[in-house]
Amino acid sequence: MKQTKISEAVVRRLPIYLQVLNELHTREVQTVSSQELGVKLDLNPAQIRKDLAYFGEFGRKGIGYDVLYLIEKIRQILKVDQPINVALAGAGNLGHALCNYNKYSKDNMKITAVFDAHPSKIGMSINNLQVLPMEELPRIIVQQSIRIGIITVPAHEAQNVANQFVEAGIEGILNFAPAILRVPEHIRIHNADFTRDLLSLAYYLAGEGESANESTMD
Repeated sequence: MKQTKISEAVVRRLPIYLQVLNELHTREVQTVSSQELGVKLDLNPAQIRKDLAYFGEFGRKGIGYDVLYLIEKIRQILKVDQPINVALAGAGNLGHALCNYNKYSKDNMKITAVFDAHPSKIGMSINNLQVLPMEELPRIIVQQSIRIGIITVPAHEAQNVANQFVEAGIEGILNFAPAILRVPEHIRIHNADFTRDLLSLAYYLAGEGESANESTMD
């Protein structure tokens, strides 16, 4: 693999490529060109080729990419070719939903531990995972070699949970709480804020009597 510094935009596109490739594999498609991928993803084929070329030469001129081979390579690049254990803090409605998705996911990345601070939730079962008290978090993180934490607690509790994750040795955090978290530089954090995304989407809604594709001129 090439040792060039890869931009975040490229890394975020790789799971999208993997999703489409998995769909093609399910339909028993054996090869696919960058042009065909570009049509499916509404991306410039040159961009797809450039993204993949950062990690090696996977395609063959005039033939394209072997779908199964490229799936395996992208999984290796994303480090999901081996099991990755994930901890979730916050056993509310969103936490339940994520655990439900986890049950049917075929990925190697799995939620293997769920934590909550509220006595009413401790001990309950979510898809065969028992909700544990937060006091157990450091021990379980080490015991299960958990490297990623998911935060689905209310905003005012999020920073405290992030701190506990960091102290326990978590390397990456996916934050669903509507809060800006402060973590050490070596911790990777991704924010998934439904409210922010909805508000930004609202900006692009068409005004009264105006098409979303129309533009106005002063």
